[in-house]
Order: sequence, then structure tokens, then C-alpha cells
Amino acid sequence: MLHRKPYSETSLLVDLFTEETGRLAVLAKGARTKRSPLKGVLQPFTPLLLRWSGRGELKILTKAEPAAIGLPLEQIALFSGFYVNELIDRVLEKETPYPQLFQDYLHCLTQLASQPNQVEPVLRRFEFQLLQALGYGVDFCHCAGSGEWVDENMTYRYREERGFFASLIKDNLTFYGRELLAFEQREFHDPSILQAAKRFTRIALKPYLGGKSLKSRELFLQQGLKK
Repeated sequence: MLHRKPYSETSLLVDLFTEETGRLAVLAKGARTKRSPLKGVLQPFTPLLLRWSGRGELKILTKAEPAAIGLPLEQIALFSGFYVNELIDRVLEKETPYPQLFQDYLHCLTQLASQPNQVEPVLRRFEFQLLQALGYGVDFCHCAGSGEWVDENMTYRYREERGFFASLIKDNLTFYGRELLAFEQREFHDPSILQAAKRFTRIALKPYLGGKSLKSRELFLQQGLKK
């Protein structure tokens, strides 16, 4: 479950991310009543077995039961999980299968639960995997202008939808070759590369998010945390 909100007096509108259907919205009728079998089941970070019906954009949830216990996310790992959920809910088209991204999502949540001190690298890897699932085909290994392999010590400036061009200009769109090569390998052990990766994913995800800010980022700021 990615997100839920009350609907009428007793029901819930629920956003789900599923392995075979992708993201979809369902109506959980009566889920807020005391006797509903759905009450307490629709929780974030808990793998679910689901059944729904309907052909319209909004499906009717007919069954939900836990497939495993919920992942024990706490503090910054918990907020990070909310961030990942919101990203998926905001950028993926409805009812489009992303089977590999679904596995990446499960792996991300498992790592957040088991490695709470490695939140930043885990989030950066998932962001890159999300961009790849969206068809974001930037070549990190070659200069878009010359086609030559990037030099670790040279600087390259990013141009949206075109790639990285060798440049002497240094601004928010500029990255070192060693950073780009690390992006390709998803290696974020070096703090400077990790920071560069965060800067790049903010740039790359911005067109998908539009002008509306992420509520989970605001939550991080309220808690005095960095994501």
C-alpha cells in the first residue's frame, strides 16, 4: 500500500503498487468499520495478497490479507519509506506493469529495514532504478558531444534529454567524470559521489514531479533530517 485516505463515513481510497498491474487505485468499502476484515490490514510496508474487481479507473477491493509481516521501519528509515512510496505514487502511470521496479521496491524497503544507517545509498540506488524504469536513457559513460569515454578528472554539464557534454562551466548541472562512472555502477560509498548522485536525481526527477513539492520531503525537514 502506497497511500490511503478516508472515503465517505466507512470506506478508504487506497493507492497500491502491485507486481503484475503496477500502480492502481481501489475503493475499500467499509474498511473503517470495526467488523471489516480489511481493518488493520491495509498498512504501508506490509506485503499483501490482494483481489479486486471492476473495469473502471477505480477498482473495488474485495480481499486483502498479509503475505508476510510488516517491515520494521523506524525513524529515518520510516520517513524514507514514505518518500519512496510517494515517489512511486507521483511518477508512475496507473495500471502499467513494472515487474522489475516492483522487485527493486521490495529490495529497497528490506534494505531500509536492515540497514538503517545506510539510508542515503539505498535511496539513491532506488531513484536511479526508478529513472531507468521510466525510460530515462542517459549515458553516463560517454560524452554526448564527442562519443568518447568520459574522463574521470574532466567536468561534464548535463543537458536535459541529451546527456552530458564536456564543459568548463561549473554550476549545479556540472559533474565530474568519476561521478558519472560511479552513477553507472551505482557505487555510492564516497560521500562526495553520494552528494552528487542526490543532486543529479533531484534534477532528473523534477520534470516527472512537476511544480508540486513532495510531502515526505517536508516531513524530513520538520524532523530536522536530510534525505
